[in-house]
Amino acid sequence: MGPSQFLLLILSLFSILCSSSAASDYSNLVFKGCADQNFQDFNGIYKQALRSLLDGLVSQSSSAKFYKTTSGDGSSSAINGLFQCRGDLSNGDCNSCVKRAPGLAQKLCGEAIAARVQLSGCYLRYEIAGFRQVSGSELLYKVCGSTRASGAGFGDRLELALGEIVKGVGSGNSGFYAGAYESVYVLGQCEGDLSGGDCVNCVKTAVERAKSECGSSISAQIYLQECYISYKYYPSGVPNNHQSFSPSGTGRNTQKTVAIVLGGVVGVGLAGHICRGFEDALD
Repeated sequence: MGPSQFLLLILSLFSILCSSSAASDYSNLVFKGCADQNFQDFNGIYKQALRSLLDGLVSQSSSAKFYKTTSGDGSSSAINGLFQCRGDLSNGDCNSCVKRAPGLAQKLCGEAIAARVQLSGCYLRYEIAGFRQVSGSELLYKVCGSTRASGAGFGDRLELALGEIVKGVGSGNSGFYAGAYESVYVLGQCEGDLSGGDCVNCVKTAVERAKSECGSSISAQIYLQECYISYKYYPSGVPNNHQSFSPSGTGRNTQKTVAIVLGGVVGVGLAGHICRGFEDALD
């Protein structure tokens, strides 16, 4: 193999690495939540009911972005569950994202009677019937970018951009909105069965939490029980293929969860650095 052929092979391998890295961004783990209490007699009816529930959710994710169901015989052994994909994911990407969630939930939460696994592009949740849920506006997890805005005008620009999320989710977009405003890329989504008014109120709460929790950070993600928002400021303008939001920062989690999230970020950041270098070499 000559030098030129070897170089072509290396570039091809980097191309595959970069494309697969970009394609898998939506399935990165953001956070997990597990109940303290475990199923009783998990190897009996509960295990079968949970397996049936998870199989049904994965199956539905190939044709729906949101699905909610119950599995099990009778109220004493019933398990409720749902999944939701980000509104801009294709059916294939939604299915791939949801497929990853059950394995993570069972690996991270074991036999817990309630679990939630949040990935970048989807989340899956299940709980035993009668499990007490937190308020829909409860803060589950936050991500505040470490970079702070410099110069005047950022606060006003961010205020207007965040207002676009509130207007967007309330204007017949099925509770999902993504767009750019004044060099700020914003995204927001509500749980699929939330009414329009409740969705707007949830997003308003998330916006206020973003401002109070993250201040002048140029990026943030705020996850409430029934909705979430994110934003990122691009001083040179939002690129056509804007960067996905990578989980990094602080959140209300156990140390184990934070370690998992930060471990994921290191991998994503390294791959992103390699890919940007490869793309620069091609330009």
